Amino acid sequence: MTVDVQALFRKARIMPVVTIETADQAVPLAHALLEGGLTAIEVTLRTPAGLPGIDAIARYVPQMAVGAGTVLSPADLRAVAEAGASFALSPGSTPDLLVAAKTSPIPFVPGVATASEVMAVLAAGLTTMKLFPASIVGGVPMLRALAGPLGEAMFCPTGGVSLDNAGAYLAEPNVLCVGGTWIAPLDLIRAGNWGEITARAAAAVAAFPG
Repeated sequence: MTVDVQALFRKARIMPVVTIETADQAVPLAHALLEGGLTAIEVTLRTPAGLPGIDAIARYVPQMAVGAGTVLSPADLRAVAEAGASFALSPGSTPDLLVAAKTSPIPFVPGVATASEVMAVLAAGLTTMKLFPASIVGGVPMLRALAGPLGEAMFCPTGGVSLDNAGAYLAEPNVLCVGGTWIAPLDLIRAGNWGEITARAAAAVAAFPG
């Protein structure tokens, strides 16, 4: 059954965007985030460990909704679906990806940075998008500007989102959730500092309750 990605994002509110270097980091990372109260994670394909990491979380931590980030091609979209990802995100969108999304077994969330890109994604039949890089392309004022003429579009802003500004994004009616690296940065993952990651997750949940 296809995931209702908007419902999933609304429930999650805060989605850690993570890059892992070895697949064995994936399961303890997912458990650490769950312990802190977070329910969704974006594992990027920036390293070879991304795909097997997604597979491991999908298999061994089914309570965590695992999404694949940095999906750049239809082949990537097929691969992450086969690995068990519940949804896929991209920093942008291409015509080929938007076509592939129509037959994908999992929801595809394309990245957008302009009104024209939002319009192209809406024309392809998708209403859930990733505003990226959010802080550079206008942040909250950009979201407010888009809301008027393109009110159907719903966003997960990512890029420059932090504990300090996440609340401003989440207050906007066209924002489903925010994505950020501050909860589980690479240095903490590399060190296996799962306790600190759990603490950061719990702080985010406490700061932005659903």
